[in-house]
Amino acid sequence: MLNRLAELRKSRKWSMQYIADQLEIAKSTYAGYESGYREPSLDTTKKIAELFKTSVDYLLEKTDDQHFPPLQVKENSPVELTDQTQLANIQLAIDEKILSPEELYHFIAFIRAKREIEKNGI
Repeated sequence: MLNRLAELRKSRKWSMQYIADQLEIAKSTYAGYESGYREPSLDTTKKIAELFKTSVDYLLEKTDDQHFPPLQVKENSPVELTDQTQLANIQLAIDEKILSPEELYHFIAFIRAKREIEKNGI
């Protein structure tokens, strides 16, 4: 798994600190996963797979296909942007550039702030 973690992180140009923050763990803990010094729990492994939008099987080197099959979205059925399990299988883009998790977070914050302003008539 350690080779896959470093490969995925570097391909996204994410720092270890960024990933540790997303997983709500210490940077040293995540660094231990990449070095092989530590082994993540099953729950943490699932969170890592969700963060990288890949499968646990890919992380565990059971498959070389790092992509999920396309998400089957039902017509008129909303995708909840704050639900990581719904977002794990899709990528969102603006101007043909995929949104990073940080950009998605800012997008959600912007919409919430806009709705609050509209609600309060500010």
